[in-house]
Amino acid sequence: MKDKVKIMKEEVKKMLLDADSFDLSDNLDCIDTLERLGLDYHYTKEIDKLMCNVFEARDQDLDLLTTSYLFYLLRKHGYHISSDVFLKFRDDKGNIVTDESKCLLRMYEAAHLRVKGEEVLDNILIFTKSQLQYIVDDLEPQMKEVKYALETPLFRRLKRVQASQYISIYEKNTTHNNMLLEFSKLDFNILLTLYCEELKDLTLWWKEFQTQANTSIYARDRTVEMHFWMMGVFFEPQYSYSRKMLTQLFMIVSVLDDLYDNHCTTEEGNVFAAALQRWDEEAVEQCPTYLRTLYINVLTTVKAIEEGLNLQNNKHAKLVKGLIIDMAKCYNAETEWRDKKYVPATVDEHLKISARSSACMHIVSLGFISMGDVATSEAIEWASTYPKIILAVCVIGRLANDIMSYKREEASKNMVSTVQTCAKEYGTTIEQAIEKLRELIEEAWMDITEEGMRQPQPKALLERVANLASTMDFVYKDVDGYTDSRSIKGILDSLYVDLIN
Repeated sequence: MKDKVKIMKEEVKKMLLDADSFDLSDNLDCIDTLERLGLDYHYTKEIDKLMCNVFEARDQDLDLLTTSYLFYLLRKHGYHISSDVFLKFRDDKGNIVTDESKCLLRMYEAAHLRVKGEEVLDNILIFTKSQLQYIVDDLEPQMKEVKYALETPLFRRLKRVQASQYISIYEKNTTHNNMLLEFSKLDFNILLTLYCEELKDLTLWWKEFQTQANTSIYARDRTVEMHFWMMGVFFEPQYSYSRKMLTQLFMIVSVLDDLYDNHCTTEEGNVFAAALQRWDEEAVEQCPTYLRTLYINVLTTVKAIEEGLNLQNNKHAKLVKGLIIDMAKCYNAETEWRDKKYVPATVDEHLKISARSSACMHIVSLGFISMGDVATSEAIEWASTYPKIILAVCVIGRLANDIMSYKREEASKNMVSTVQTCAKEYGTTIEQAIEKLRELIEEAWMDITEEGMRQPQPKALLERVANLASTMDFVYKDVDGYTDSRSIKGILDSLYVDLIN
């Protein structure tokens, strides 16, 4: 498979180098197709060059379909383009109307890259969503594509999930490129095989960790699901180490979450957090007896990861343990809230603690560390300060999680969730509070779009932040997919088990 892919990769590269001679619409279609098929990671330099050409062409007199395409791709790639490009398409009543299904879909996808205050995009989104919902069942062969879009807009979709879905759609397209189709299938299968190799190593590690630390009586057993989570952030083959490192670290975080939520007393939690703060094997004596093996195994795993990073000449290995200690502090703070039966007066007040315990900043920071020289010390420091774009991901993660799990948390008498806090703040029903929180999630996505155009940080890093937001969106879309992981079993099968023929 790899030998075939090597040849095809060069053929597509030649095609991209010749793309300067294509018209704008063909260039947009070429970039979009490679991204949907999951092949774009092979051609970051070539696509960046094409996107520069697209940006230069933004002032051309374009039709509505091409304008939507162009707007979507430019904003997705972090270019600043004004939503005013759509104003010329308004009719006498100020509306932008079309009955062409392909154009409706492109407009709908473009509108999801709005920022706050863009009324023209707000109106486009309302119109296109209602139209697509009305016609979706009558569409052929676009029905699947539209259904996927209505479920999760393209910008927010997980890249590997998108690739697995689009390959079958592309195959049914009568104008598909046979070589691109075969390339995408082979590439998908190669990655699937790599992910399974990683899972083999991780499963051996986890079974040993689980047995030695005796965590099975209180902690969720979710190695595959955690790998899937980290694969959502780093799917490319060159980030195999990142996936494995992050999976190990956040399996530990998951254990700590379950320990503090459901098992240890507040006093035991305080003692364990203090021992982690010392980060010394001698501190094990101050831990409760049943947590001593967990403490030692946490230190052993993190030490092995630090050594692995040092062997790669990674300058940031020493930062790993601090981020794990900080996660324990976050969970410990929540238990103090719980014991005091403290109910925050506002959602903002709640998020000051609970957004941090979503672990999103920690995933981003440790992900940056795992990337080696791609991330500078300044970038890692920036991530740890909860800048607007990372705080937005934390908000998405916390609110989406709470919407799906508040009933279970309430039954187990854990900390009051943002759902109950929102209902109290606004004097509404739980259902109305959930709708309000969904609005806050939409605003957080707008912040991600805005910061993606504004932030001076490298695109390679900002992309990881957006990828994490997409992962959080997927995992907590309809259920708590991490806890109730059978709900995402079909997707996991498609990414780990079912080769594409």
